[in-house]
Amino acid sequence: MGLYIILLLFVGIGLFLLILTSPAHKSAAFLTSAGPLLLMAVGALLTFSRRGVIGMPLIFLGLSWWRRNRSRRPASYSGGRKSTVQSANLEMELDHDTGEIDGRVLTGRMEGARLSSLNEEELLSLYQEICSDTDSAALLISFLDRYHPNWRESADPDSFRKQNSASGSEGMSTEEAFQILGLEPGASRQEIHQAWRRLIKGVHPDHGGSAFLTAKINTAKDVLLD
Repeated sequence: MGLYIILLLFVGIGLFLLILTSPAHKSAAFLTSAGPLLLMAVGALLTFSRRGVIGMPLIFLGLSWWRRNRSRRPASYSGGRKSTVQSANLEMELDHDTGEIDGRVLTGRMEGARLSSLNEEELLSLYQEICSDTDSAALLISFLDRYHPNWRESADPDSFRKQNSASGSEGMSTEEAFQILGLEPGASRQEIHQAWRRLIKGVHPDHGGSAFLTAKINTAKDVLLD
């Protein structure tokens, strides 16, 4: 039993050092995803060593944490069809099946991070970094409005503003239009109309969506049909 405790101690020290040397947003994402599993593992080890009084509560706590993470996860990756909208700083994905959106940071100190792994404070900090690019700011606002609807209450009114512009829709290439609608080149007019209808329902401003994404999807349909 002593060997298991020593092994667990070494693993704990290694994880602690890894967290200290990693960027804050990556450490937070790792703790959020791995924390429940580690907690349940420790609980199971204590229960196995006849310390169930401590181990069982840890197992239930880890299980509750894991379920809470699943319920709060904003984007679903079920392997279904997705659309991609890209700006200079962000790449946003729209899930056709669920209507959920998520994105990946392409530049800056948070490069590589998924928007769903960042908390509200980190998202507002990211906005300050990319707000000079209208398209990137509009995409991030779309995500904030959907998953952090009260974000403007904690934002600096002089630095954060709602952007209703549909800029960036001009000059869209055929390749980009196919990516936005989640279609392969050569798709029929019927498939284009079906993809457009499916996406527009999830992002239309009347349903809590984004004017920017709506404009992108409408432009993609026009480019392909024209």
